[in-house]
Amino acid sequence: MRMNGGISMRENAWKKYDEKQLEEIFAYCEGYKKYISDCKTERECTTEGIRIAESYGYRNLEDVIKNNETLKAGDKVYANNMGKGVALFLIGKEPMVNGFNILGAHIDSPRLDLKQNPLYEDKEFAMLDTHYYGGIKKYQWVTLPLALHGVVVKKDGTVINLSIGEDDNDPVVGISDLLVHLAGDQMQKKATNVIEGEDLNVTFGSMPLAGEEKDAVKANILKMLKEKYDFEEDDFVSAEIEVVPAGKARDYGLDRSMILGYGHDDRICAYTSLMAQMELESVDRTSICLLVDKEEVGSIGATGQQSKFFENTVAEVMNCAGEYNELNVRRALKNSKMLSSDVSAAYDPNYASVNEEKNAAFMGHGLVFAKYTGSRGKGGCNDANAEFMAELRNIMDSENVTYQTAELGKVDQGGGGTIAFILAQYNMEVIDSGIALHNMHAPWEVASKIDIWEATQGYKAFLKKA
Repeated sequence: MRMNGGISMRENAWKKYDEKQLEEIFAYCEGYKKYISDCKTERECTTEGIRIAESYGYRNLEDVIKNNETLKAGDKVYANNMGKGVALFLIGKEPMVNGFNILGAHIDSPRLDLKQNPLYEDKEFAMLDTHYYGGIKKYQWVTLPLALHGVVVKKDGTVINLSIGEDDNDPVVGISDLLVHLAGDQMQKKATNVIEGEDLNVTFGSMPLAGEEKDAVKANILKMLKEKYDFEEDDFVSAEIEVVPAGKARDYGLDRSMILGYGHDDRICAYTSLMAQMELESVDRTSICLLVDKEEVGSIGATGQQSKFFENTVAEVMNCAGEYNELNVRRALKNSKMLSSDVSAAYDPNYASVNEEKNAAFMGHGLVFAKYTGSRGKGGCNDANAEFMAELRNIMDSENVTYQTAELGKVDQGGGGTIAFILAQYNMEVIDSGIALHNMHAPWEVASKIDIWEATQGYKAFLKKA
C-alpha cells in the first residue's frame, strides 16, 4: 500500500503486469466492448448470455426437467426468466444444502422507453412519446444520436425484433434542444427542469406521404414500418421499445486504458460475472451467476430480483440433483455467500467535493467492495458482516487480485444500492462489489480496462474459494 496525499491506497493495478500480460488484458476487453455494443437491452443481454453459456456447454434447465435427468457435479444448466434474465448453475462437488457461491448483477440500464401509444404528428414532424426509465439527468439525453431497440409482439404471437440506428447504413433518431440564442428563460431553470420529462420526444421523420392530406408525415412513417418490419400502429400497444444511445463502445484516452460506452451500469458487472463463471469447469460449492432485470426501478416485477424466480429455480435445480425438500432449499440459501455486483462512483478530479477521499473508489485500483450502501444514515442499505469481509480479503490476497473498499460519496450527499439487500433476506452472507465508473447513469459512461480484468479475476477467485 502507498500514501497519496495522506490517503492509504493500494498500488494502481496496471503496475502489476508486464507487456505480454497487458496484451491479454486489452484483448479480453475487446470481448466486453462487443458485448455492450451489441447488448443494449435486458432482452439482448439475456439472449447473448445464453448464447455464450451454451458455447461453454450449459443446457436449458427446462430440458433437464422434461427429460427427468439427474444433475451431478460438473453439470451446467441455465434458466431463462421471460427473456429478460437468466440464472446459470455450475453444479459443485458438495451437497447443495451446504450453500452456493453466487455472483449477481443486473442487466437493465437507465434509458427512455416508448409509451404505449407513442406515435403522433406535430407541425409536420413525426414524433415519439417517451417515458424515462431509472435515474437520469434528462438534459443529457438531448442532441444525441439515438437508436431504437426492442420487440413488437403482434396479436397472433409473432415477435418482431427491432434495432434501428446501429448499422452504419441505418438512420438515427434524436431529441432536439432549444438553440442557445433563444434559451434565456431555459438557462435560468434548475437542472432538473431544463428539460421536462414530457418534452423528451423523439424526432422520427419529416417527409409527408404523397396523396395524404391529414398527418401525412405520420402516414409515411407507418407505411415504412409496415413495409420493413411488418407491423401496424396498433401493435405499439404490445411492444417494448427502448431509446438508447446509438453507436459502439470506444476506447477512451490516448493510451486506450478506458472504455466509453452505454450501459456499463451494470452490464460491466454482468459480463465479468458471466465470464468468471464460464471459465470454471469444476467447483466445490455449486456456483451461480444470476443476471436480473428491473434493478433501476427497485428490482420489482416478474423479472426483478424481488420475484420468486431465483428461489423457484434453486428448488428445481435441487430437485434435479435429488436434494429437494423445502427445508433443504432454505438451508442452502442461508448457507450461501454472494457478491452482489454493481458499479460504484470513481473519484473524479473535476468533482472532488462530493467524495470523502479516504473512502472513495479510484479508477484503476481494481474491484470495489462496499461493506454498506444505502443513503445518508445507511437508509436502505445492506451492511455486510465484518467476518465475511475478512474472508473476502483473504481470498483476494491469496489470488493476487487488486481490490479496494469504498462508499458512494459523502454521507450527506446521497447514495444508492443494488440487489444485495434482497438476497440478504435469505440470511446469507452478501456484500456489494463492482467496478468504479465516471459518468454513472449518463448516456455514455467510462470504465477502466484494468478494473474489468481485476473484477473477472476476483469473481473467479470467489467462486473457487468462498
